[in-house]
Amino acid sequence: MPSLSRILKHRWLDETDSARALNAAALARLEAQVAASETHHSGEIRLCIEAGLPLSYLWRDATPRQRAVTMFGKLRVWDTEHNNGVLIYLLLAEHAIEIVADRGLTRHVSQAQWDQILAGMREAFRAGQFETGLQQAIATVDALLLQHFPLAAGQANPDELPNRADLR
Repeated sequence: MPSLSRILKHRWLDETDSARALNAAALARLEAQVAASETHHSGEIRLCIEAGLPLSYLWRDATPRQRAVTMFGKLRVWDTEHNNGVLIYLLLAEHAIEIVADRGLTRHVSQAQWDQILAGMREAFRAGQFETGLQQAIATVDALLLQHFPLAAGQANPDELPNRADLR
């Protein structure tokens, strides 16, 4: 049974809180950064910013990681030709950050590398710098994708997924 305080914390926040954490200009800059990064490698990066968990997740006391994995599927991040999609997930109600990467990339990247990316994001988010934390995460994931999935000369990334952040 979930705690009442957890339920209230999640139900208190909504999409307007996500929009306050990242305004339209910040979202546009993040979208542009994702689009620019995908011109150098075959990977796909998606951002998902969620104010609070849905009630069904709260009732079963689900973790932010479980929700991030579900969103990885719902947003079709797994559905890329080279299995190299990456979801960067932010849950505002719990100040939780998760990165879910498809199997094509996870076979090249250690858990320590993912933990280092998450640590940098946590530090920025604690300071209320959501855009900065996401920019750093995108840049680091971009570097990993460039290292393991660079585009050949003259090749273009077909941009298999939207570059805009998914706000919930």
